Amino acid sequence: MYGVTALDDSGRILDRGVLSALGWGSGMRLTVGERGGLIVVAADPAGACRVTSQGFVVLPVALRHWCGLRRGDRVLVVVDPGRGWMVVHPPAALEAMVSAAHSAVWGGEPL
Repeated sequence: MYGVTALDDSGRILDRGVLSALGWGSGMRLTVGERGGLIVVAADPAGACRVTSQGFVVLPVALRHWCGLRRGDRVLVVVDPGRGWMVVHPPAALEAMVSAAHSAVWGGEPL
């Protein structure tokens, strides 16, 4: 399951519909990290982050800065309920992914 959503000024992922597929309740502890330019969030009893009382996931400020994320940026959020994780694709990662796909389709040729 996936969705495209914005981040607010505190780093909250604003699409609770996608997040609800994970079944993460208020107060659920999470680990948040980076892998290959993507942000990976997973349930973790020892995690330093938590789902907010309103059901939002907040990306830590240091991670947002590292990924160049700002208020209002739109991100692709992909969740896998079976594995219990969420992957956030920042704009730079989306651009690289789309560019690679288009190069593969068009072979580098202009339209």
